[in-house]
Amino acid sequence: MQARRLLFVAPRRVELAPVDVPEPGPGQVLVRTLHSGISTGTELLGYRGLVDPDLPLDERLGALGGTFGYPFPYGYSCVGEVERATGIPAGTLVFAFHPHQDRFVVDESDVVALPAGIGSREATLFPLVETGLQVSLDAGQVMQETVVVLGLGAVGILTALLLRRAGADVLAADPLAERRELARSLGIPAVAPEELPARLPAAGVPLLVELSGAPAALAAALPLLAHEGTALVGSWYGRQQVPLPLGGAFHRRRLTIRSSQVSTIPAALAGRWDVARRRSAAAALLDVLPLAALATTEFPFDEAARAYEALDRRAPGVVHTALRYA
Repeated sequence: MQARRLLFVAPRRVELAPVDVPEPGPGQVLVRTLHSGISTGTELLGYRGLVDPDLPLDERLGALGGTFGYPFPYGYSCVGEVERATGIPAGTLVFAFHPHQDRFVVDESDVVALPAGIGSREATLFPLVETGLQVSLDAGQVMQETVVVLGLGAVGILTALLLRRAGADVLAADPLAERRELARSLGIPAVAPEELPARLPAAGVPLLVELSGAPAALAAALPLLAHEGTALVGSWYGRQQVPLPLGGAFHRRRLTIRSSQVSTIPAALAGRWDVARRRSAAAALLDVLPLAALATTEFPFDEAARAYEALDRRAPGVVHTALRYA
């Protein structure tokens, strides 16, 4: 059978193209997509041409073979209904890490059955919830600690909420007033980045989490850290250069810069966590977190180019964008 998929064909240019879909075999599932979410991290960098074209799309996800060399399919947040499968009832709402495509076949083990009551639009935030969960796990013990979160996109807000659930005293920052207002409406104290020094202890904070995606943000934030403080970087900058002041203050105060990434489970957590447990925990959070407030924007699949243009220019009011297939 034939389906349609989205292809990144050149910097800032996407097209819909036909693709053959095989009949599902034993242990496989045919899914009809209802919504798919667009990432403002890796995916938007790929759209802008800011990723090394020789870099593999994602070795851990079978649906994402190949590299970021044009043309390539991408996306990892499809939500749809099961049309045919052996072990999953038809009509079941499932999530799959799959590029934007209106019908696809994957192994049954590669889909996540979603909790009852979750809408397909909100469920496209599942991988961002999982990312926020991993960042909060990488943050370690935060009970009654002051933690700064830089960047109030969807991942930043979700991470701030999860850190607060873990007992942290979170102060978030973003240059966009509308995102600060959204964060405050969800119970997250938020200020403009330049206001942070006046709002924090004079001795600094033990942890800041960088989720803005802005190459200059980390350098500006390092002075906010206390002695032996840690900057946990969840942003991925692609081929953008990130200059850092690693001179006297960084060196003498024994600061640490550490990355957080959702593709793997860090060694320090591997005895208690694996990918299956993390995904199960993320799925359980879907009806706990205020996903509807983050699901701000959607476009028909046929108008995918408009969706990427809106994200690229940071259109007002856009936090998370999805493509609608029905």
